[in-house]
Amino acid sequence: MKPTGFYGQNARQYFDLEHEPLSLITRSLRNADIAVTEVRDDAPTRSLSGGMVLEDSYVVSLILSDYPDCEQRELGTPAVKNNIHAGATYLYDMKKNPRFVIDKPCHSLHFYLPRSALDGIAEQSGAPRVGELPSQLGAGHDDPVIRHIGGALLQALRQPAEINRLFIDYTMLAFTAHVAQTYGGLRTIRTLARGGLAPWQAKQACEKLDADLGGTLSLQQIAAEFGLSVSHFSRAFRASTGLPPHQWLLRQRVKAAQKLMTVPDLPLAEIAISAGFANQSHMTKVFSALVGVGPATWRREVLGVRDSVARPSG
Repeated sequence: MKPTGFYGQNARQYFDLEHEPLSLITRSLRNADIAVTEVRDDAPTRSLSGGMVLEDSYVVSLILSDYPDCEQRELGTPAVKNNIHAGATYLYDMKKNPRFVIDKPCHSLHFYLPRSALDGIAEQSGAPRVGELPSQLGAGHDDPVIRHIGGALLQALRQPAEINRLFIDYTMLAFTAHVAQTYGGLRTIRTLARGGLAPWQAKQACEKLDADLGGTLSLQQIAAEFGLSVSHFSRAFRASTGLPPHQWLLRQRVKAAQKLMTVPDLPLAEIAISAGFANQSHMTKVFSALVGVGPATWRREVLGVRDSVARPSG
């Protein structure tokens, strides 16, 4: 039986790519895979894209380069030609088996969104089931939110070692909620709690994250510890700490690195790994963004001040 899901080998076969494209995958509220895949082919051989297993899911595509005079078709409709524009978002219903002629260089991000993920968002919000999304061949949407999310995930796809699990979970949850609200007409019925976590919950959540600086735990695992949904936990954690979980974790990594850097002879490369960063370069990038100076400069300043205080004057 052919596996479902528009990512990995399925995406490679669909676009007739030489290698399997890069994908980031997370679990939806109902344990279905949600994925984002970068597809780029600068010298394609003219062909009709492969068919997909018909399933109740959508592909939301963010186009990264113009694709003029694109010939598209789907079940029960004649082929159409449209200019596909860079920066636009396009929705495809996989039940209609959308296909297109590949005959020009292409570059795009494709979000795979199963129906069960949309149903999970609606259930958590106490809202009716999301209806069919408005997919129409060649009809693009100007969606700055998808462009922002796509830009963040594109960087993650290219530097996966530097991205923690919490960031992917949080961003893909935001993507799913946005699509459900913007294109599916999701309207929250239940009054969502706006307060934060209980003090004991906030303390335990922070302790769990602090003990996992490498970021291996998923949002789902942490939220389940408190019997909360992922969206409720993420919102309440931010209300309690002022930051979403993945950003809070980055700050803890920086704090851990700062403590280790007070040891004069400990190499920065070792400090980076010990503090949960992928490597020294990753630590430098995050540290500089949050502290305002690079780790080497910060260390020299701190150790210089400490040494001057320790030495007696005169």
